[in-house]
Amino acid sequence: MSIRLSTTGVLLFSALIGGSLPLHAAETMNGRLEIIGEYRYAARESEPIAEAKAFACREAWRQAVTSSSLYREYTAAVIDSPLLRELSSTLANRHVYDPRIVEQTERGRTLSCRVQGYLQTDESARVIRTQLTSGPSPTEGIDQNRALRILTVQEEANGVIAIQYQALKRLDWLGTHYQGGLRESADIMVDFYDEQGLLIKTERYQARRTATGDDVMSPGAIAVLKVTKPAGSKTYRAWLVK
Repeated sequence: MSIRLSTTGVLLFSALIGGSLPLHAAETMNGRLEIIGEYRYAARESEPIAEAKAFACREAWRQAVTSSSLYREYTAAVIDSPLLRELSSTLANRHVYDPRIVEQTERGRTLSCRVQGYLQTDESARVIRTQLTSGPSPTEGIDQNRALRILTVQEEANGVIAIQYQALKRLDWLGTHYQGGLRESADIMVDFYDEQGLLIKTERYQARRTATGDDVMSPGAIAVLKVTKPAGSKTYRAWLVK
């Protein structure tokens, strides 16, 4: 099933499932920069389609921001910083003008969302400079939602990433139905980028204490998730679904 809201003359390139499709936006005009983004997402069998669609469009807006020339120019020197995830989300959620969902498609459980909007160049540059200068509060950790808080992210030997996190709610993977999207909130997302800073793929990991998985985590419990960077990955971002 395909839901087409409108069409644009945008050239799309192939992408992996669960990743972004690189798009090209127009030149800056009258202090406004057009941004275009697209995201494909393979929803899990237990995941409601409505939630998966919303997630795909949220990521499409974030990819529209991160692929813009303005964002790349101001963040080129920032490597492996948790600020970048927060910054792109701030711009996508609060500073996009005339936002428009260009197209949504649904093929089985593979969803795609394409979006288009504008950034005010002066305003966005000011937001980027301010946020990169201030940084996140150390007491808040790297990222947080209603279920989890990411405390630290460190790369170990042989390309293994150690993500230390804390449970904010009771997480019972056997007895909880996770109403209201808590199951999605109890997952840790990791973006992997190549040496040019382009997204290779996004992986989703369940927040469990061990590789085999403890079935219950109480509020305040701290655990470490270890993941291996895929081939070709140079940098990465660990984040949580809000």
